[in-house]
Amino acid sequence: MKKHIPNTITCLNLISGCIATYWAFQGDFKMALLFIVIGAVFDFFDGMVARLLHVSSPIGKELDSLADCITFGFAPSAIVFEYLRPETELLPFIVFVMAAFSALRLAKFNLDERQAMGFIGLPTPANALFWGALIVGAGDWMKTAPFISSNLSLIILGGIFISCYLLISEIPMFALKFKTWGWKGNEIKYIFILSCIPLLLLLGVSGLAAIIAWYIILSVFTSRKIKTN
Repeated sequence: MKKHIPNTITCLNLISGCIATYWAFQGDFKMALLFIVIGAVFDFFDGMVARLLHVSSPIGKELDSLADCITFGFAPSAIVFEYLRPETELLPFIVFVMAAFSALRLAKFNLDERQAMGFIGLPTPANALFWGALIVGAGDWMKTAPFISSNLSLIILGGIFISCYLLISEIPMFALKFKTWGWKGNEIKYIFILSCIPLLLLLGVSGLAAIIAWYIILSVFTSRKIKTN
């Protein structure tokens, strides 16, 4: 019985992604983001539970990637698509390239043995949270800001292409995994965690997007210190 528990949690992640996609196409970006966050919680716990119960399996690994592709690939793409759809007819369809690159990222992750204690390239949950939080927190502002509003589609699509690059890049990015709880060796992680608090307090939902951007910047500038194996 216990061998089915991690896969059940993974399926809950997948279902959360399906619900997030539904709300995205309904134009309710807050609900879409909420279910992406719920999916991220399930994604965090499925692997942990599998290790605790000693029931990790190849099928669980593949199922996890499939669920992540829906929740962190297709769902955020649907959010951006629906956000841009009133602006122009054809350009919004380009955003679904992000779902394809998310799938490619997940396939690479399954085969890459270097990513035990860190990541190579931007993790799909981080990318999904960035776009969901950006649209929910700053979507209305972007449609009224003088320069951004007149170039909204091009700016968003430019950001999408940057995301696609980061997803499959060879840039080492740290993970919030701790071998020890001391400051030494964990400086980057603790600095990141502490800096997240003021961003959330000052910016609200948009702060989550700012946190992901800060995570990328911090990873790039400290990449030589990040160990991924």
